[in-house]
Formats: sequence, structure tokens, C-alpha cells
Amino acid sequence: MTTAHVPYIEIDGRRATTADDLMIPTLYGGYGHFTAMQVRDRRVRGLRLHLARLAEGTQEVFGAGLDEELVRERIRHALEGAGVRDAALRVYVLWAPDAAAATLMVTVRPPVTMPQAPQALMSVPYVRPVAHVKHLGGFAQTHYGKLAQRAGFDEALLTGPGGEVVEGAITNIAFYDGTSVVWPDAPALRGITMALLEPRLPEAGLASVRRRVTLDGLSAYRAAFVTNSQGVAPVRRIDDTEFAVDEQLMKTVMSVYETTPWDVI
Repeated sequence: MTTAHVPYIEIDGRRATTADDLMIPTLYGGYGHFTAMQVRDRRVRGLRLHLARLAEGTQEVFGAGLDEELVRERIRHALEGAGVRDAALRVYVLWAPDAAAATLMVTVRPPVTMPQAPQALMSVPYVRPVAHVKHLGGFAQTHYGKLAQRAGFDEALLTGPGGEVVEGAITNIAFYDGTSVVWPDAPALRGITMALLEPRLPEAGLASVRRRVTLDGLSAYRAAFVTNSQGVAPVRRIDDTEFAVDEQLMKTVMSVYETTPWDVI
């Protein structure tokens, strides 16, 4: 199908093979939005949420509607074209000037899963603009993420004024105070895995709340974990603050995550 570095790409249902095919994403790809999902056997966890994210983003960014069934059709077509049932897949929504409709670009790569080793995060002073939209132009996230990796960390942790914890560069983060799972109450993207877990954790006996979290208050929490489309992983360190891996917490969170239904595309 492809390599991890050269994805299979379709634009509006046609395979992109020439420079002309890539004209719109090349010239206008700096302004748009997308969603990223893991596909297994042509199924996706939280497909409805992915489709809603794309529709809501298109309305906010471009002031127009988006046909969710067309998105599903484009996803199915790209998977068929790539000849795979499992994939790491992205759907981008772009809009060329004077175009009558949005352009849908679908990229297909080999599937990936979240590393299960406990993660080390390096805090950085950055809050994404228009944070609730999964928009393009994430230079700062990539830059800080690479700086974190060069410093021996796994990912960057974005923070606002006063050391307010916001989100990971490519994840959401949650903390555990011994009673409740605490999601930072800050301007951040509500990731799909977070959106799937947050309302279901109470059913598993874990209260799930929003609360302001700051770097100087991390000692109040006994554990932490991160989530994104690839899965869930525990956090072992933020800067110099160490966290124990709470095995019971992770067992419960992973149970909720793994029992989330897969939706047929």
C-alpha cells in the first residue's frame, strides 16, 4: 500500500499522483482542518464524533455545511484504493478560493498504536489559537514536540499563563487525585478518545471532572495519563515531577477504552 512516510492520498475521490493533483493542498493547505483516526477492519472508534468534528469545523472555518455521508464514502473509497482494512487515516477539509465546495483529502498510512511505556512530558509555554478546532498550521506543536524529544522526553505539554496545563502537543492529558479523573479546564481540543472516555468513566466507578491544573500544583495528583486517536498511555514524569503508574487506574481506563464500540465506516 504505502510506507509510513509516503501515504496513499486521494483528493475528492481520485488518487493524487501528479503535481496538479496536489495543487490545492500545496497552495491552500495552510488554512483548513482535519481529523485523524485509527481504522481496524474498516471500523473506527467514535466515527460519529469524527464526522461531527469535520462538519462543525467546516461550518466554523468556511461557513458551509459538509455532507457526512460523502465523507464516509471518501474514506471507504480511499481504503479500497489503498487495498487495506487497517490504517492510520486522516481526512482534511480544504477550500480553494472561488470553489463551489470544499475539497476532501484522505491520507492512508499503516496503522499505529499508542506506545504503552509510561510517557515523560516537557512543559512548554504555548496555547494553540482557536484551540477547539483541529486546524492545520501546527508548526509550534511540531517544533516544541521535537524540542522535547531532543531533551529526552516523549512529548511536549502545552501550558498557558501562570503555568496552566492545557493539553499535550498531540494528546489530551488527564490527572488522577485518588478519587476523580481530572481533565484540565483550559482552551484545548477535545480529542475523540477523551470525548469517548469522559462520559463513560463514571460508569466504571471513576468520577470525571474538569478543573484548572497548574504546573506548581502537580503534586496534588498521584497519577496521570494521555490520550489520542492511537490510544491511552500512563505518564511517568512532567518536567521534574514524577508520577507513579497507578495500575488499577490504568486497568479501569483501558477497560472503558477497549470496550468502546467500533463503528462501521
